[in-house]
Amino acid sequence: MNKQSISVLGAGSWGTALAINLSRKGHSVCLWAHDSKHAGNLLKDKENIQYLSGISFPETLSVTADINQALHSVDAILVVVPSHVFRETLELVAKNVLHKMPHFAWATKGFEPKTALMLHQVAVEVLGAKTPVSVLSGPTFASEVARGLPTAMVSASVHLGEAEYWAETFFSSSFRIYTGSDVIGVEIGGAYKNIIAIAAGISDGLNMGANAKAAIISRGMAEIIRFSQKLGGNPETLMGLAGLGDLVLTCNDNQSRNRRFGLSLAKGHSIEQVQAEIGQVVEGIKAVKAINKLAKTLNIELPIAKQVYKLVTGKITTQQAVQNLLSRSLKAEK
Repeated sequence: MNKQSISVLGAGSWGTALAINLSRKGHSVCLWAHDSKHAGNLLKDKENIQYLSGISFPETLSVTADINQALHSVDAILVVVPSHVFRETLELVAKNVLHKMPHFAWATKGFEPKTALMLHQVAVEVLGAKTPVSVLSGPTFASEVARGLPTAMVSASVHLGEAEYWAETFFSSSFRIYTGSDVIGVEIGGAYKNIIAIAAGISDGLNMGANAKAAIISRGMAEIIRFSQKLGGNPETLMGLAGLGDLVLTCNDNQSRNRRFGLSLAKGHSIEQVQAEIGQVVEGIKAVKAINKLAKTLNIELPIAKQVYKLVTGKITTQQAVQNLLSRSLKAEK
């Protein structure tokens, strides 16, 4: 496809990695950082030392803290900010894009914390139901994407052309995006897997063995599918990259902040201490609070999520969470 002018909103590790990837393909990319000091450091260092050290920016990657500059006459906008500022960022877009909305997508995973809304629901409220949007998700670590290692993701949209646009925009010899229409399934897979990764980290931190972690991952998958179906998602979606792929990746590698969070909790560290050590948003903490709220409304049983929720809200210890799961009454697998 023709080279595009793309604004990436969010200069954390994931936003920076995607901006680098798009720039290497020859697109003209502007990386927006909400903090002017952070933007200044990015410009000076020509790399994101804070979040993605050692990977230089391509020449076609510019940086700004000026939202007007970032959104001026662009072909596409990609939002990559934490879920708790997703609405705020979309409101900036709606305010500053004065003409026709460019191609629009987000690679944020999670729910809106205050409302427990899925992010596509927030997008409808802010941008309108008629605005074509897409969600990008899948098994990805920022550092590997930034280094150009082979990666596959999913672009989901109810507007097929929008999903295809982002697949074509990213496509390269090392980066492939599949298209789909199940926005709900893709979003839930990307959010819920962080909760299961916390549980898997706890299991490994307590030295419970490979059998236990396999059980957590497989029963976690069952929870994700059950929850997604209740909200209108397609179970088949969750057997692909945005579900099973992302779940396996996040539960088994220490590049996952959520897995590291669980590991440290199991070693007896406090929630506040672990979050400070990680230094970035642990999305599973926010996601499990939203899912617990929705589970009550939907009257659905989510055993692993329930114990992780009790854990991150300080109601139980890691050992109690494990015991609560093991002491559940016997039942058929489903």
